[in-house]
Amino acid sequence: MRYISLCVFTFFISMLGAQQEKSPKLIIGIVVDQMCYDYLYRYYDRFGENGFKKLMNKGTNCRNTKYNYLPTYTGPGHASIYTGTTPDNHGIVANDWFDKTTRQSVNCVEDSLVTPIGTISGYGLFSPKNLKVNTITDQLKLTYPKAKVISMSIKNRGAILPGGHLSDGSYWYDFASGEFITSSFFASDLPNWVKLFNSEKHVANYMGKTWKTYYPIETYTASGPDDSPYERLLKGKSTPTFPYDLKEMTGIAVDYDLFTYTPFANTFLNDFAMAAIENEKLGQDNQTDMLCISFSTPDIAGHEFGPYSIEIEDMYIRLDIEIAKLISSLEEQVGENEFTLFLTADHAVVPVPQYLIDKKLPGGYFIKDEHIAKLRNSILQEYGDDFVLAVQNNNIYLDHDQIKLSTEFTKTELIKFVINEVSTWDHVKRVYSGTQLYLNAAKDNWMSMVKNGYHHEESGDVIFILEPGYLPKVSDVEANKQGTSHGSAFNYDTHVPLLWYGKNIRAQELLRSISITDIAATLAHLMYLQMPSALTGSPILELLED
Repeated sequence: MRYISLCVFTFFISMLGAQQEKSPKLIIGIVVDQMCYDYLYRYYDRFGENGFKKLMNKGTNCRNTKYNYLPTYTGPGHASIYTGTTPDNHGIVANDWFDKTTRQSVNCVEDSLVTPIGTISGYGLFSPKNLKVNTITDQLKLTYPKAKVISMSIKNRGAILPGGHLSDGSYWYDFASGEFITSSFFASDLPNWVKLFNSEKHVANYMGKTWKTYYPIETYTASGPDDSPYERLLKGKSTPTFPYDLKEMTGIAVDYDLFTYTPFANTFLNDFAMAAIENEKLGQDNQTDMLCISFSTPDIAGHEFGPYSIEIEDMYIRLDIEIAKLISSLEEQVGENEFTLFLTADHAVVPVPQYLIDKKLPGGYFIKDEHIAKLRNSILQEYGDDFVLAVQNNNIYLDHDQIKLSTEFTKTELIKFVINEVSTWDHVKRVYSGTQLYLNAAKDNWMSMVKNGYHHEESGDVIFILEPGYLPKVSDVEANKQGTSHGSAFNYDTHVPLLWYGKNIRAQELLRSISITDIAATLAHLMYLQMPSALTGSPILELLED
């Protein structure tokens, strides 16, 4: 019996070793904040051979990858990529939502119970406490406690949600100091290598530079004119044009906020990632580690300039160089066939609606305040009070406490009234009640998208979506017709790149439909892990076949 037990144990250990041999030593997840699928092709001739092109031509290009819920924002996007499920399960229904208990807007990762680490500013008061399920990074740490998980981003949510609850280090940018920080949820102090990186004052150095186009500006034919009426002005500029002399724009003081609009912030983050690989010794043993990097600047700048600007074209030309540097660093430090990398986006973006209007294409602006004022007045006339607590992310929150005091009508009657009113508004495509989404099966694709993004604790009583090309705006003034945003269920927001490269990844293009939630399911198989707790995605089998 002892001999049999020893054989079984030896067999188990050998099988475990074989699985670890098949698994990459390091998995790198790259999320580019606000990357449209077509950027890979529109800017293809501008890229070098060792960045995006290398991933596209020597790896697996999943060309039909989409988000399967709304709203398509940064918080839900990162949560969905790394949990393998949608907001109706993981609870991150937006970047911010209305809290029904405190009756205030809350950020998806805010946490007043933690303390800032590496700063005294409020930018350190964040954690993953609102994330209701486990991430693939949590599952890795649960299964193999010695595995390392490191995550980082300019945005706090871009660092915190991928790293999950068990991260060995989640770091984000402090807009008060220009340094990388964390919170007491993750650590009691910053590692020495992070302190050293911060001490080098990278941001102050970058803010003495000028952002010029990488190539001669006249060669930027994939974009519109440099001086465009559809772009917002950055601080210190009188026109939205190159060059951006940061020192001239800011004067003596270092503007830590303005820095994040420039491609230098991508370089800053990438250098930090490469420092993490070296100092945390990621991928240096047979236990798979994970590094999660989220490049926030394309979104920060993208809101200001829009997808057809020279600024965004140049942003991606320069990001391509950073991707190439990262791959080279990985090949040198981890080994050419020892890591697996995936690259995707948390959402894409709609063209500037005024640009669509001027091109005689469908699209425009939904003036939110005017419609909500009319709704409040209609409810007041019908029921004696307006009962609307807040409207956020196209979610209408009603005052349940006040409704309960009424003997004249029920909550169901009021919600039906609100739905009828909203359905008459111009440019509203669909409107649903929270109860309808919670209890009933989806009747069509649009209802399915809204249902997947609905969580009864955080979402409103009535949810509406706009027609394609429309963005909500507070008021109808000229300044609001520059820049753009995202958040819809339409292809311009939901269709994103998904590239895989590295160990056991073959060169191929996949044209079948893939959901963003399939990434974590695939990672679970690549690492021989149990699926994360609420995962609903399916593995990409073409990546797993020998």
